[in-house]
Amino acid sequence: MRTICVVTGTRADYGLLQWVMDGIRRDPMLRLQVVATGTHLSAEFGMTYREIEADGFSIDRKLDILTADDTPVGVTKAIGRGVIAFADAFAELKPDVVVLLGDRSEILAAATAALIAGHPLAHLHGGEITEGAFDDSIRHAVTKMSHLHFVAAEPYCHRVIQLGESPERVFLTGGLGVDTIRKTRLLDRAALEAALDFKLGKKNLLVTFHPVTLEKGTAPTQMAELLKALDGLTETNLILTLPNADTGSRELIRMIEDFAASRPHVRAYPSLGQLPYLSCLAQVDGVVGNSSSGLAEAPSFRKGTINIGERQRGRLKAASVIDCAPDCASIQAALKKLYSPEFQAGLADVRNPYGEGGASEKVVDTLKHYDLSGLTKKSFYDLQPCKAH
Repeated sequence: MRTICVVTGTRADYGLLQWVMDGIRRDPMLRLQVVATGTHLSAEFGMTYREIEADGFSIDRKLDILTADDTPVGVTKAIGRGVIAFADAFAELKPDVVVLLGDRSEILAAATAALIAGHPLAHLHGGEITEGAFDDSIRHAVTKMSHLHFVAAEPYCHRVIQLGESPERVFLTGGLGVDTIRKTRLLDRAALEAALDFKLGKKNLLVTFHPVTLEKGTAPTQMAELLKALDGLTETNLILTLPNADTGSRELIRMIEDFAASRPHVRAYPSLGQLPYLSCLAQVDGVVGNSSSGLAEAPSFRKGTINIGERQRGRLKAASVIDCAPDCASIQAALKKLYSPEFQAGLADVRNPYGEGGASEKVVDTLKHYDLSGLTKKSFYDLQPCKAH
């Protein structure tokens, strides 16, 4: 029996990993281990490890590594705490493969500990680009630490190979978020309103805005511009989800909570949970902010996305995505376009660039059958050499 350890650090990556975890759990030749860390264990961010347990998964280790300090120093210290905690956890769990998704700081800590301990690493959603956040560099660093790669689209496949990874270890599976949408039985409008304790209106928007971590000091100003633009939507109900535990996120959380507190048509949530979140995507008119979900999942619902600023610059985008600058006037113009009859009519033909589903089954099948002997030794795969000048 092959033991597969899946690491999850946020509500977002668990939503993508859920069906990979389920496939591992159901396979008689595989044994699932789950390590929960990061914001999953934070009351401030909704204690979302409970959602994992509610879905029937046993959590083998809970690693509390966050600090109350979201400055660069605090985030760096959390990474250090994470390396120590993951080193102990992997020494006890002894997994055959460690599965990591994405690009967050806790994933870097887990990758470092697993690499040094000699555990093969399978990395999901590598090769992507988000030029506005330091997550971009973390993602590529984890790619170089990893031994198997599961990517969401063909350009990402080429990019992982360009980083020197052998093509035979890179698997084009499509996006995991599409699987989650296909496999989830969504709440209808009445059930969603009951789950949210919030009535939807004739117009509704789902809003998530994270700090742009490579633009030092800009996050509060950008959030103020976004809230100024949203403040004019008095006939639109707004569902705001709080940002991740990124550098500078707590100031944004205070701004969002203050904004929602004085407006009955606005409600803010630390975490909606996977089922209510996807159900919201099905019910709202569009998505506003800079979350990857607006690019990777919203197109499957044929909903428009207003993508603000630079955080997601470089990702593949469907025709349903409207890019705009992080200022009030640009956001207002994007909102006008979102609700325009011409744009709404075009959504019927939108296709998600991250595929049509089936990624989780492909990942589980490879984790089950790939020969692990000698996997931790890698040769750098060279492209054509540069010509001398």
